[in-house]
Amino acid sequence: MSEIILPEVELNIYSKKNPVEVTVVENYVVTKESSPNYVRHITFDISGTDLVDRVRVGQSIGILPPGVADGGREHKLRLYSVSSPTAGEKGERHLISTTVKRTIEELGDKIYLGVASNYLADLKPGEKVNMTGPSGKRFLLPENASDFNYLFFATGTGIAPFRGMIHELFDNGYEKDCILIFGCSYRTDLLYADFFEKMDSANSKFKYITCISREDRRVDGSKRYVQTALDDHKDVLAHILARDNTLIYICGMKGMETGIYLELLRQGFYDYLEIKKELPADLNEIRLNEIKEYVKPGIRTFEEVY
Repeated sequence: MSEIILPEVELNIYSKKNPVEVTVVENYVVTKESSPNYVRHITFDISGTDLVDRVRVGQSIGILPPGVADGGREHKLRLYSVSSPTAGEKGERHLISTTVKRTIEELGDKIYLGVASNYLADLKPGEKVNMTGPSGKRFLLPENASDFNYLFFATGTGIAPFRGMIHELFDNGYEKDCILIFGCSYRTDLLYADFFEKMDSANSKFKYITCISREDRRVDGSKRYVQTALDDHKDVLAHILARDNTLIYICGMKGMETGIYLELLRQGFYDYLEIKKELPADLNEIRLNEIKEYVKPGIRTFEEVY
């Protein structure tokens, strides 16, 4: 296997105590069609700041909402994954972007609105925000990215870094295999679907697999999730997983990784995991909430869940 050489990155050039003001240049919806969820792509102009050329795809930026919370405390810093390639949004080095879902929840008999997500979603081009970062030093493409094949697993706004990574790979003439497996509840919640569908049609080295849990059923009647794609598309995925130069990246809702790890074990792809304690002879004895007692990500697996 080729050596995985992760880039050296700078962290927290700007902190909560020393944020930098940047300008919003675009803010638009990225769901495929009318959806009960509100997810937006937001681009910032970082011209004149020390963030230019120092934020890599796979890292995160921090946003500081203005005002104070109940009790008079400042609002908490919120981190958002960068969704633009390292070269910048649309190849413009002074532009970086992120993907934001409005948080709207019913708690008891009251509606709760996430402070940072709704603040960002409401911003108009020309408005200013306080930004920190970058943060994150492992969920990155290797310096020698063209040496590897990739399986990207995403749910929800976990798609953000993969949008940037896929741009980065193929904008630079990538020629190996890259597969994006995206999971959501309804087809209205597919994010950046037009881009990924066009990529799938235009490039034989890229494949886009969707797992829509509440609409599409598998042959046995069970729901489709990102981990079931490992079985449903075994003819394609097993072939790539068997190569010693394939890397796995997982980003999205906490817990999604456990099903992926269990399915990798069932199919015998132990090289992507580090075994922490002896596995039972019958892997079906392992419950999903117990899987991390047995394994953790190996050097070929990168995980960012929240």
